[in-house]
Amino acid sequence: MMGVSGVIARISELKEQLGLNPQPPATDPAGGSTFASALADATGGAGRTGSATGSARSGSEVVEAAKKYLGTPYVFGGTDPDKGLDCSGLVQQVYEDLGVKLPRNSWQQATAGRPVASLADAKPGDVLAFDAPVDHVAIYIGDDKMIAAPKPGDHVKIQSVYEKPTHIRRILDDVPTAAVQDMSSLRPAGLRGAAAGGLAGVPYADLFMQAGAKHNVSPKLLAAVAKVESGYDPKAVSKVGAQGLMQLMPSTARGLGVDDAFDPAQAVDGAAKMLHGLLKEFKTVPLALAAYNAGGGAVHKYGGIPPFEETQAYVPKVQKALAALGG
Repeated sequence: MMGVSGVIARISELKEQLGLNPQPPATDPAGGSTFASALADATGGAGRTGSATGSARSGSEVVEAAKKYLGTPYVFGGTDPDKGLDCSGLVQQVYEDLGVKLPRNSWQQATAGRPVASLADAKPGDVLAFDAPVDHVAIYIGDDKMIAAPKPGDHVKIQSVYEKPTHIRRILDDVPTAAVQDMSSLRPAGLRGAAAGGLAGVPYADLFMQAGAKHNVSPKLLAAVAKVESGYDPKAVSKVGAQGLMQLMPSTARGLGVDDAFDPAQAVDGAAKMLHGLLKEFKTVPLALAAYNAGGGAVHKYGGIPPFEETQAYVPKVQKALAALGG
């Protein structure tokens, strides 16, 4: 039977014959991560968790890719390195250079990959996110330093990690492919639940799962409401003053015990609490959705979905989003 070293040698031989000129594998006394790197590289990154579409990558490569953009001007909304980048534009561009697709916005990037418990556990290449709601991201390079596009008038530079990140996300992992058949077993429990619930890849999936379980509401329904209400934007404000991910009016938020409707965790929990009550009161999802949009009084007054243009459009939109999630 061919051992690990034999497999690695055979992979190298095949790649040489194909003219792929692989880089020499790093030394690994245990053989595990070297085997994973070699096999993942030969199979297009299948040995890594994360979103790599090309060869397997490492955190150190992320740091080196980020250093290429040092000095690039900060431009709000910038995604073109030749013109300028904002914080999330920098993070997205660096990972894109390595064949890894990340969402565009900082708050979305704060849900990518898997969580890291603390800065002490962070590794080079991890994404650091700041504030609640998240409004800034950077790439950790080690020794309490990060590469970031800080603010207008500034440029991409190396900084100290000046405050405790609210989220730390590991996009790339070294996982021995041969040792793992079901990669979902490597996800934290919250993400495993999200994947099992059909919310894999949905922003804030872990919050929908947690609030759904707490208040006995379908996580898919919560996700569908968030998609229609705000497009998963925790900073959204409507023309009538509804706020945050779940578009709660300030008075409604206070009644639900939500101190900050712009905090995704509070907003989702409050919306789940509200939907639980509406489902209990109106017995059906369409009527509960109509009440979420127009108020329970309007649903009672008209004996069904109120004849308001917005509400008449809102209910089928959420139902369509729910169906798209398999709900």
